[in-house]
Amino acid sequence: MDKRTASVERKTRETDIKVTVNLDGTGVAEISTGLRFLDHLLDGLTRHSRMDITLSCKGDLDIDDHHTAEDCALALGEAFDMALGDKRGIRRFGSAYAPLDEALARAVLDLSGRPFAHVDLGLRREKVGDISTEMISHVLQSFAMAAKLTLHVDLIRGHNDHHRAEAAFKALALALSMAISDAGHRDVPSTKGVL
Repeated sequence: MDKRTASVERKTRETDIKVTVNLDGTGVAEISTGLRFLDHLLDGLTRHSRMDITLSCKGDLDIDDHHTAEDCALALGEAFDMALGDKRGIRRFGSAYAPLDEALARAVLDLSGRPFAHVDLGLRREKVGDISTEMISHVLQSFAMAAKLTLHVDLIRGHNDHHRAEAAFKALALALSMAISDAGHRDVPSTKGVL
């Protein structure tokens, strides 16, 4: 496979983001979003997918966490999609379960080029650390839209919202790792011939 890396800069009146993705990395994360729990989730995504991700963001956190969380996910998704190129030789589909203590999450995805996301984490607290729980699901949805992939993430069981969120990101990481892996051929995995 060709070198699968991409960098994106996203600058708005609300955020200033730089992200680089190497799909064939070793799980090295350099993440600084200004939201510590989001950093923690993206660090887990990086390490368990074995991608290398560098992401820095200066956002309007004096307002709230929405613009920073959403824009980081959009920039990361865009870089991920760019790094995939024409998707020649990839497995395309990925699915995984990930537990974290009492929590169990499932992620199923298709690198189809057709963005869709269904995310059901059942989070109950208002916040985990410094991020509102509604934004945790929104990060996954925004990533899927910008990465142009179909994503289903479900929390099967769990009581602790920290564990529930982290299990979801780990399941996504494992499913991404499967989907971007070498399928052993150079075809585009589609009956259409393009993705």
